[in-house]
Amino acid sequence: MLQRWFQETHSRFWDQKPKKDSEDIGNSYGRLPYQLWNVNKYGTCVDAAITGIMPPPLMELQSNQRYYCAVTIGDDAVISAFRLSEDRNRSLVGAILSKVVPATFSTIASFSKMIWRSEQTPKRKSEEKPQSFARASPLTCLKDHPRKGEKLTLSPSGTLAAITDSLGRILLLDTQALVVVRLWKGYRDASCFFMEMLVNKEAIGSGSSYYEPGKSDYCLCLAIHAPRKGIVERYI
Repeated sequence: MLQRWFQETHSRFWDQKPKKDSEDIGNSYGRLPYQLWNVNKYGTCVDAAITGIMPPPLMELQSNQRYYCAVTIGDDAVISAFRLSEDRNRSLVGAILSKVVPATFSTIASFSKMIWRSEQTPKRKSEEKPQSFARASPLTCLKDHPRKGEKLTLSPSGTLAAITDSLGRILLLDTQALVVVRLWKGYRDASCFFMEMLVNKEAIGSGSSYYEPGKSDYCLCLAIHAPRKGIVERYI
């Protein structure tokens, strides 16, 4: 989509006469599929991240749809976790109604057109309807008033998350077990960043023959910037 946008923009730069109307330019590149979940069960959500795919509930039938794990932070709950489903229907009745009601209305509309022939009216662009929320099931929640979650930083693999709070603490969360594995104190207004660094860089570079580092030669590190201390710390 970005490539198409760049090509059309570059062509319009040389050709001052646009081929399409201004109203159609915004929709000429296509649409990205998206899905919505409501994760405000434990209060206002300040920051959130989808950590990866997780197994379905034990009492639920196996299906082809995927389930995702989402970690949220907010003012009321420092850490919350949800199981996100692709299904928008919350019950069996809702699933039946979603199939039966549209079919019924389409049948009534077709009969009404056969009986009463209305005059042809100019076609109007159909207004986009807001997408309905998919199912978000709460898994766990950590409330520790007056602590408030501020920022969430996810590792590249999604297995770890660094969370800063209003009390100047940083919580390292295992997103698979949903357990806080480490805590740092005294880091107000801090920023976190996950990065991969070479292990024993001096030993690798001292060899006579050329050696290209592999995946096992890197380790995951957490960099913490503490602006009030004026330092950057690194933890492996």
